[in-house]
Amino acid sequence: MELILIVVLRTKTVLFLIACISLKRRIVSLSAKSFCMLLPYLNKGLIEAGCDEAGRGCLAGSVYAAAVILPPDFKNELLNDSKQLTEKQRYLLREVVEKESIAWAVGVVTPQEIDKINILNASFLAMHRAVDQLNIRPEHLIIDGNRFKAYPSIPHTTVIKGDGKYLSIAAASILAKTYRDDYMNGLHEEFPCYDWDHNKGYPTKKHRAAIAVNGPSPYHRLSYNLLGDAQLELF
Repeated sequence: MELILIVVLRTKTVLFLIACISLKRRIVSLSAKSFCMLLPYLNKGLIEAGCDEAGRGCLAGSVYAAAVILPPDFKNELLNDSKQLTEKQRYLLREVVEKESIAWAVGVVTPQEIDKINILNASFLAMHRAVDQLNIRPEHLIIDGNRFKAYPSIPHTTVIKGDGKYLSIAAASILAKTYRDDYMNGLHEEFPCYDWDHNKGYPTKKHRAAIAVNGPSPYHRLSYNLLGDAQLELF
């Protein structure tokens, strides 16, 4: 009886140790994934600007884009795609990016311009306007996404999901997102019925219901299907 009890206890001890080792490995693996820092650049030795936009899918408001040139040795473990961060984290990182970047700028294209040239071209134009304002001319651009209209005399590379791969694109996504959010919060004070302080112009049920009752504002994109009777035509 004593021998059986000893064997059972030893077996439970071994199983417990195996479970602990397995759990530790999982924690280490998850931590590595959580704190995996993005790449500092695509082209070593070049002045490289990351570009991203915010607000393409919105029913109202301008589309914003940002261009950011970071130092080649810049490091920040929290910096990531703006969609993966909390609002508080985005605004804290905006301060870091603005303080530590070599150059940054934000470009804007209005709803009226969007209606004339379509949202895809407006996104490209917003990025061009951001690059126009950089106080240092980049030698290469890395663009979030798979399409871009070439900027004069500066080569570029498009990177699918680039805001989750390169620090400068992630930094641009944060600037574009936070400055556009500030803009939409300001418009909310003028037209509170559309709930823009919460939806930021995106097509929520409450937003579309307000359009149905109040009609579109001067800031709505009239080329979009505002009431949602059909899928938005983004291209």
